[in-house]
Amino acid sequence: MCTKHQACRSNKQVFNPGAPVTCSSPKIASIQAEGVAQTGSCCSGGTCSATVEASAPDEESERRTLDRSVVTRNWLIEGMDCPSCASKIETAVANIEGVVETKVLFATEKLVVKLKDANIAERVESTVKKTGFSLKQSVKASATNKSPSSKLKQIIDNSHLISVALAVVVAASLKPFYPLASEWLFIFTCLIGLYPIGKKAIRLAISGTPFSIETLMSVAALGALYLGDTTEAAMVLLLFLIGERLEAFAASRARSGVQALMELVPETATKIVNGERVEVSASDLQPGDVIEVAPGARLPADGNLQGVAASFDESALTGESIPVERYQGDAVMAGSVVVDKVVRFVITSEQGENSIDRILHLIEEAESKKAPLERFLDKFSRWYTPAMMLLALAVVIVPPLMFNQPWDTWIYRGLAMLLIACPCALVISTPAAITSGLATAARRGALIKGGAALEQLGKVETIAFDKTGTLTKGKPEVTNIIPLAEMEEGELLQAIASIEVGSSHPLAISLVKKAQALGIDLPEAADKQALIGSGVTGLVDNVRFSAIAPSKLAIELDADVEAQVQQLEMEGKTVVVALRNDTEVAGLIAWQDTLREDAEQAVRTLKSLGVHSIMLTGDNPRSAQAMSSRIGIDFKASLLPQDKVSYVEQLSEQHQVAMVGDGINDAPAMKAASIGIAMGGGTDVALETADSAITHNRLVELAGMIELSRATLANVKQNITLAIGTKAIFLVTSLLGLTGLWAAVLADSGATALVTLNALRLLRFKSKSDQIKPSQHSK
Repeated sequence: MCTKHQACRSNKQVFNPGAPVTCSSPKIASIQAEGVAQTGSCCSGGTCSATVEASAPDEESERRTLDRSVVTRNWLIEGMDCPSCASKIETAVANIEGVVETKVLFATEKLVVKLKDANIAERVESTVKKTGFSLKQSVKASATNKSPSSKLKQIIDNSHLISVALAVVVAASLKPFYPLASEWLFIFTCLIGLYPIGKKAIRLAISGTPFSIETLMSVAALGALYLGDTTEAAMVLLLFLIGERLEAFAASRARSGVQALMELVPETATKIVNGERVEVSASDLQPGDVIEVAPGARLPADGNLQGVAASFDESALTGESIPVERYQGDAVMAGSVVVDKVVRFVITSEQGENSIDRILHLIEEAESKKAPLERFLDKFSRWYTPAMMLLALAVVIVPPLMFNQPWDTWIYRGLAMLLIACPCALVISTPAAITSGLATAARRGALIKGGAALEQLGKVETIAFDKTGTLTKGKPEVTNIIPLAEMEEGELLQAIASIEVGSSHPLAISLVKKAQALGIDLPEAADKQALIGSGVTGLVDNVRFSAIAPSKLAIELDADVEAQVQQLEMEGKTVVVALRNDTEVAGLIAWQDTLREDAEQAVRTLKSLGVHSIMLTGDNPRSAQAMSSRIGIDFKASLLPQDKVSYVEQLSEQHQVAMVGDGINDAPAMKAASIGIAMGGGTDVALETADSAITHNRLVELAGMIELSRATLANVKQNITLAIGTKAIFLVTSLLGLTGLWAAVLADSGATALVTLNALRLLRFKSKSDQIKPSQHSK
């Protein structure tokens, strides 16, 4: 009967990964080792069992000790055009002595480095600048708040391209009339334009990336000059610079979704100090501060609403287009827009730890978790480029030496092959698509933790749903109180509610609220005990009362009472039997939870995608049957938490399984599945325990996530085909002498641009769930 711990669903609860707790299921131990807080409990029947503290493993302690001994520094990087730029920076910084770990996050343009000594930070900055990129100390800058130096750098970069293009046009126009002047202008243009590229190639080679596109470009352009093909050398340079600009534009579009999130938090806030309104910086707000927000403005931090009720537009964070109602004391996320009135909030988030910061942090983590295909392509590119350079060298020397062919012809063809061999298009084919896919998912309110999880979602064949709080709203209401054994209704409610006081189980909370609403005084119960897996018991006025799930009773029920239990359960209700003195049936109490409005639509849409759905619940079979028949889903009932784990493990042996839950109690089953998906409005626990999370309560988005994953995988395959196919065609034509250096550059830059632009199509992705009317969505 008990399937969730209420605290696990509270938006206000903060879970500490450093405080592991154990339950009976062995699977929870594996989650503790990963640092996930187990603040819920293993529960079934009528109550939740108490949590038991456990010491962290020795390995975890050693890791934390090591973490405390290193210094972590962050910088913003300017000038990254594509994910391959990020790998160049990582390689350069990783070679610095004293650097423990380095990570470049392309989506947020951030460099994160763990250092043994803070003094090494200057060497990191120097190395990155030598590699050809610029740094900022602040990690809070946004795309719309660029510094003057950044804008100046953009102007300089574009002026370089424009000046080279104008020089090429002038040289080409002079060629019919002044061929010698045109020739020298082409040479001068090529050398001047090639200088920053060659300089960057040398820096990259010194920092550990000798086979960069800059190196290949420099060799090819100088080789063309050597052969006297000055016009072609200049055109090759111009095409390369245009390709770089296209890559930079495409990269900025790919990051647009993440940058939009960064811009949701306003820079200033109206703080209430001694009854006066004071304009302060949003970065100065601390937990406990009271702020005022006007209609149309965004919240600068997470907070609890002080007023009675207000409407908020959370579409930028959750993808939910309809404004949601929040009431006094409710938590509201940073970045939400106030719709209808001036409201006040009590700040609850520390600086840098609000909802948007957590989402950005998850996106950054996701970027570092590469898909298997992406990891394969990274390894492939490490030997591909050197191998192709050796092959190009063979093309240059073998025909002249062995077949007496002209050197100039085969040097030219070798240079063309060198440019075609550049792996840029192939290397970015996967990360470009996955970055776009992750950004699109975040905009839709779905956080997917990395390329591996995104790839796995597309392969899901079965989705297992937890019932309470996932398929249902998780707010059960008392529907029936049936006194027996000459007891009054109020007397029965008073006795059972008294032994449930203090429990955080949703059924217990609902029962206590029912008694309080009726004005019933609840005496203090003595000797209260949780009967693990069955119910709860306690003494009320020296009389023992118990609330037990019907399937866990040690006594037989009369036929009439059994019939009543069956009737209630067939109506989809959860029933407990109230016992007096362990043997006398004092009455029946029933609850009913409410299905989410879009549960049926979600199951139907998943079925149309070929995904089978099944409901896992600790509730009785009759109640589960009644609920499953309403939404057309299979079910497995009377499952303890460890039973759910076992069942999911069995499913995973035959199919790719996703487990959907809303709290920490579902974590064991989530970990047993191929991929775990958390519901829960972006709570810390939901984001920590699963491979992906839906930051709103729209079940139909599950189908959208799977469709997006499949679209991303299809996009990756298209990109790889484009990259390899284009290179293969031009490789053959170059070796046959049908195409030259300009076509080789066009093949490389063109393929890179095509791959990136194809990946950007994912930013406009639409799913079947988008066709559902807003009124059908959960609110």
